Amino acid sequence: MKRKLAVIMSLAMMAAAVTGCGESGSVADTQNTESSAAETTAVPEESSVEETTAPEDASSEEEEEPEEDEENYDTGDASLDNVRNQDEIGEKELLVLSFGTSYNDSRRLTIGAIEDSLEKAFPDYSVRRGFTANIIIDHVNRRDGILIDDVDAALQRAIDNNVKTLVVQPTHLMNGLEYNDLIDQVGAKSDAFDKVVFGKPLLTSDDDFKRVEAAITDWTKEYDDGKTAICFMGHGTEADSNAVYQKMQDLLTADGYKNYFVGTVEATPSVDDVLKLVQAGDYERVVLEPLMVVAGDHANNDMAGDEEDSWKSVFESAGYEVKCVVRGLGENEEIRKLYVEHAQAAIDSIQ
Repeated sequence: MKRKLAVIMSLAMMAAAVTGCGESGSVADTQNTESSAAETTAVPEESSVEETTAPEDASSEEEEEPEEDEENYDTGDASLDNVRNQDEIGEKELLVLSFGTSYNDSRRLTIGAIEDSLEKAFPDYSVRRGFTANIIIDHVNRRDGILIDDVDAALQRAIDNNVKTLVVQPTHLMNGLEYNDLIDQVGAKSDAFDKVVFGKPLLTSDDDFKRVEAAITDWTKEYDDGKTAICFMGHGTEADSNAVYQKMQDLLTADGYKNYFVGTVEATPSVDDVLKLVQAGDYERVVLEPLMVVAGDHANNDMAGDEEDSWKSVFESAGYEVKCVVRGLGENEEIRKLYVEHAQAAIDSIQ
């Protein structure tokens, strides 16, 4: 028991290590994270981390729930989304964990599309869903009558279905606080399974950054005319993992994408920081797009909303013609391929 406890604790330490990006803004590669998690069992109950409804670093992620009287109910048909909370799982499960969103169409086109890609890539595994944000789960259930499993419910479903091999693939953007909490939360119940492994978040290795850079610049190349500033809005966090945004900016600049800018809603670079960079150039137009897995409340309101402090309003007030492209990274096929590759690396570690 002590040996196996050391394995899961080692995993948590490795994940914490990649969170500290340092002053240079680089993010360490966690290529060996998955194999370190193989054949883990439970950690003591007191080491589990309770799920929060407002994570300190939502990272991808995603959205803060709107007030009831401000709720936009026209977010698409919830019944079109496969919530993946079915039983009859079998012995091998691929559990996809996301922060979540109450925007029905975006949930289906992003998180749902990632899950579909994983299901197609790994037909021997039953793909199931878990959300970390109970406030979103409760909101969707109250509004649409559809219940999505939270992490504990998803794990209990796996246990009740006698799953032997559990592969966990988060849709998080980075190795941040919430990702580390998931390792603890899953680890607290890992003695119920023969094997448990974790896939990496989207932006982990240097190669991941290059691949995401290629995906987003190809996605927006029609706007790159020299007179248009293409600005991506991430979530942001006060944790060290916030350095991923500056690292992406530095990479874009170094690779000649001079018209591309990266900022955050809740940290730095802020919208004012991005505005100053844009004003230093000779731009006539601005394209805004979320650097988030889903296009939820932040994308629709903090970026594309009409409030005076939205990114759209800030740039319009500065005299720019603004176009908002409201879509999540999960809609991009190349981004989905990266998640598949991360899950494949985790699966390879247990074969």
